[in-house]
Amino acid sequence: MSPPALRSVCVFCGSRPGARPEYLAAARSSGARLAREGITLVYGGGHVGMMGAVADAALAAGGAVVGVIPTHLMRPEVAHQRLSELIVVDSMHARKRTMAQRSDAFLVLPGGYGTFDEMFEMITWVQLGLHAKPLALVNVAGYFDRLLEFLRHAAAEGFMHARRDELLIVEPDPVAALCRLRESLAPRTDDGPSHGLERA
Repeated sequence: MSPPALRSVCVFCGSRPGARPEYLAAARSSGARLAREGITLVYGGGHVGMMGAVADAALAAGGAVVGVIPTHLMRPEVAHQRLSELIVVDSMHARKRTMAQRSDAFLVLPGGYGTFDEMFEMITWVQLGLHAKPLALVNVAGYFDRLLEFLRHAAAEGFMHARRDELLIVEPDPVAALCRLRESLAPRTDDGPSHGLERA
């Protein structure tokens, strides 16, 4: 069976713009590229920082954008008001689960604790067999260099598998990352448990 088309990508990124112009540029490039390729953007539903930049760029390019946001973050200055679809959930866990359900793959841009949490939970779910959706980290301006160094350290200390590339694709720009996601997207079958993470 050939791999399915890449129909939707979940983007994890910061609610702040970051200190370098390259970060926002990467967010805008990601959103615009997804829209041009007809891929639905799924993200955390905010309109500020990197999150707002990726959504606005996708919308400006005519793309479909699905936001998933918990009730406590719905106040007008946080929730994006112009999305194709805004899904309001009751918890941060429900947010991550819903984003995973609505996506074929994951793209990680620079961000803080929330971005790290989302990325590591999706990787953990792969390790546990809860899904087999690929995840690509966009290492904009070397932002994730020290994190990647720490992952190598954790593997050397015996707490992680040494072959990181089996779980985490790393590329310096969104275009290369999206190409790798498309290449590595595992085919789905109707056999075996779905673990509740199949697309809606």
